[in-house]
Amino acid sequence: MQRLTIIAACAAIAVFTPIAGAQESARDDSFKYTGAIEAGRTVFVRNLNGGVRVESGTGAEVEVRAEKRWRKGDPKDVKITAEKTSGGDLLVCAIWENQRTRCDESGYRSQGTGSWRNNDVSVEFTIRLPKGVKVDASSVNGGLDIAGATAAVKARTVNGGIQASSTSGPVNAKTVNGGITVKAGTIGDGPAEYETVNGSITLELPESTNADITMRTVNGSITSEDFPITVQGRFDRQRISGKIGKGGPEISVSAVNGSIRLRRN
Repeated sequence: MQRLTIIAACAAIAVFTPIAGAQESARDDSFKYTGAIEAGRTVFVRNLNGGVRVESGTGAEVEVRAEKRWRKGDPKDVKITAEKTSGGDLLVCAIWENQRTRCDESGYRSQGTGSWRNNDVSVEFTIRLPKGVKVDASSVNGGLDIAGATAAVKARTVNGGIQASSTSGPVNAKTVNGGITVKAGTIGDGPAEYETVNGSITLELPESTNADITMRTVNGSITSEDFPITVQGRFDRQRISGKIGKGGPEISVSAVNGSIRLRRN
């Protein structure tokens, strides 16, 4: 069985480009899920064409809403699921369905191509997250907007920007075409990684941060507005390695076409 990882799903990048034209898109927002989830568990959200938005919830229940939009595609060929895993996590998936495609915590699995290749349906997820619950969200064509999280956040996409914050947890974020803005309540035990190819990165960390940090870019600049960095080795405008405070867990920040800014939150 072939695994289709989020970052390596190159064929899907062209497939899911929305179709432009005068025809007005239709929509279906009927999918809703509500269920209890314990603090410390993870909500996994997997999407291929469309964004993911995470908001703070109330109580001990997670709420999931999904909206399908399309012009020429068939929405019946896109299945939305929200299911508890054996470990007590929640797995939310949008599946451009054929009988050979599966979705799990690691991503999508497929034995071949399917009818979704010519289907322009997009799915926008909105997740309301209880306190203390972690989130792991990914897409291929779509931005990620994660606000109100209070535990660890992992955000990955290919074509889209990422805005992600957590008041108490570490945040990791990777994209290819898009900028990254992160506000992390802690870096945790590390390593923490932030990567993009085409876009800039703004990283906000707590004032009390102690970490070993490497920041590198090819076409852009690196600035640290609030944190003095003890540089190790030769100073370079496109690459800085050093320590924040006393040093500690590793932080890696990498952009190709874009600048990097490090700030205190």
